[in-house]
Amino acid sequence: MIETRDNYLELLKNVLLDMHRIGKNEYVPVSQVTLFGKQKIWGMLDKLIKPRRMAICREVKSSREQRWNGLDWPANADSMIGMKRMNNIEYCVKEVIRNQVPGDLIETGVWRGGATILMRAILHAMNDTTRTVFVADSFEGLPKPADKYAADQGDIHFIYKELAIPMDEVMHNFDKYGLLDNQVKFLKGWFKDTLPHAPIEQLAVARLDGDMYESTIDALTYLYPKLSVGGFIIIDDWGAVEGCRKAVVDYRKANGITDKIQEIGDGIGVYWKREQ
Repeated sequence: MIETRDNYLELLKNVLLDMHRIGKNEYVPVSQVTLFGKQKIWGMLDKLIKPRRMAICREVKSSREQRWNGLDWPANADSMIGMKRMNNIEYCVKEVIRNQVPGDLIETGVWRGGATILMRAILHAMNDTTRTVFVADSFEGLPKPADKYAADQGDIHFIYKELAIPMDEVMHNFDKYGLLDNQVKFLKGWFKDTLPHAPIEQLAVARLDGDMYESTIDALTYLYPKLSVGGFIIIDDWGAVEGCRKAVVDYRKANGITDKIQEIGDGIGVYWKREQ
């Protein structure tokens, strides 16, 4: 039974990451890509041929190493976090279930939903019917930098159309895996607006993937006090975005958090277990 469960989760992770397509040609419509300078002409041509149900695309190539470490933006995968960070989610969720750590699961910043789909799948595989997976995102991309956060000045995440995945598309992705049910709840909007009033009493795993200082500090401020002792906090962008790292350092210092930060192993994600 355990072997069947683990095989299911291993297969799901590979499908969520589209590992079977590595090495094959993948194409992304230019309408989904932020274009600069002379490349804008391709966007204009794309609009002209759209009525004919055609699109101008760019080729995307990825290696197994890139996908394993979450270093690319896949054309078709439902997650871009890579296998090492997927394995970390599986470890953390299984640990809180095995140790009966109370609380729900959440990801803040979900892109196409892959990480939260895996969370829900783990609950299903381990027959946990008591926890909810919260899927928190603006579903409109990232916010423009706010003047109050110096660490975000110059941040350009908000211009990337590839990061703005509509909620209906994420819900469809849950549904195609048979995992859209009453144990999944969506929180649509900016974190500063949704998280203070979210119907969350207690958390066992909180995965933060908001990229920016503002998105990270808001999630920590409103969610960390609800994290159970023995639960896990996962920071996706620690090694990729300086604003994210600074938000974590600032929050831990301000709140006297000394729990050891653990590297996930891909140079980007980290996590720690709440000990107090």
